[in-house]
Amino acid sequence: EPPAAPEPPAAPEPPAAPEPPAAAEPVGAGEAILVVEDDADVRDLAVGLLSGLGYRPIEAMDGESALATLGERAEVALLFTDVALPGGMSGVELAREARRRRPGLKVLLTSGYSEDVITFQEGLDEGVELIGKPYRKASLARKIGAVLNRKGA
Repeated sequence: EPPAAPEPPAAPEPPAAPEPPAAAEPVGAGEAILVVEDDADVRDLAVGLLSGLGYRPIEAMDGESALATLGERAEVALLFTDVALPGGMSGVELAREARRRRPGLKVLLTSGYSEDVITFQEGLDEGVELIGKPYRKASLARKIGAVLNRKGA
């Protein structure tokens, strides 16, 4: 009997397909997020991104209307506010007052000014986070997911 033919070399393994980016995005379960932004275009963008991620955005354009909304809407789980707001109350001041009225409220600040990012990272109250503008859907999803899932204040 002739010897068996040698096995052909095994084909190389195909490279693993990369994970689709959507898999990395935490998805909301309908949590209410109060979006405070005076620029209507930016506010609309944020509301669209949050809706697409499964959250329930509620809009306000300044600190005063945001505090009124917080007083009326107990279901708000997170305050997402621009640092620079009209009307004499900054987003940082809004966050402090909101948390004085609602201890444990989760807060995510946003700013388009890089010096704000540095300054506020140093002086942020515990439980308050910051995301720089412009932000992408995936980074917003990760940041909001992390803030909402943090235990305690």
